Amino acid sequence: MKKLKFTEPIYTYHIDFVGHVNNIIYIQWLENARVKLLQAMNISITELADKEKILPIITETVIKYKKPFFLENTVHVEVWISEMMNVSAIFEFRFLNEKGELCSMGQQKVLFIDKDTQRPSRKIAKFKDKFQKFLD
Repeated sequence: MKKLKFTEPIYTYHIDFVGHVNNIIYIQWLENARVKLLQAMNISITELADKEKILPIITETVIKYKKPFFLENTVHVEVWISEMMNVSAIFEFRFLNEKGELCSMGQQKVLFIDKDTQRPSRKIAKFKDKFQKFLD
């Protein structure tokens, strides 16, 4: 199993009145990580939607916060797939600081639906081999 790893910047507008990264920013980081992981699988999100008529829909998001991030921190992101089913997948995320300390972890369930019918679609099976590279 391979994890995709990259860094995310922290900008001043990410900081809330408490002085650390606001919780909503983690949702943005999850989105960035999912898109980057699909790109690493050589799957274009626009081609998936337009050509294959498959839409990835988030049905569940869980984030556990261990330590806050502050403006001076570096965010190291890890993302991988923990489970691949017929019409859905579980994406896993870890966010570490520059010291390698686990600051938060997340999980999202993604349901793949048919763009036209808006129903779950098994068409994602066509890409199962690409998901295997990042499947734990």
